Amino acid sequence: QVQLVQSGGGLVQAGGSLTLSCEASGRTFRSYATGWFRQAPGKEREFVGAISRSGGSTRYADSVKGRFTISRANAKNTVYLQMNSLQPEDTAVYYCKAQRVLSGAKNVYWGQGTQVTVSS
Repeated sequence: QVQLVQSGGGLVQAGGSLTLSCEASGRTFRSYATGWFRQAPGKEREFVGAISRSGGSTRYADSVKGRFTISRANAKNTVYLQMNSLQPEDTAVYYCKAQRVLSGAKNVYWGQGTQVTVSS
């Protein structure tokens, strides 16, 4: 069992920056691929970006590419989402996700969500 606890977020003006953190419990964090998703009011949850278990590979949604950066510190059991040049359309609740496949079983865990509000 893995618990993901998110921190960061808040209110920022357009053009500003925020960093979200997601800390995992347990000693197996490095075996999980992790990612970030977001859900705006009235919309479905959408993919923001993901990072491989080692941190050597990342991918992003087109809408955030070049502005957001995902990183992880396995020694700290933490994954980060650095968000720059924020725009009002980035306003959403952001969720971190960790998943792995072990012995044919897929384990998926979500953080509690963090509100990010960007004012124009």
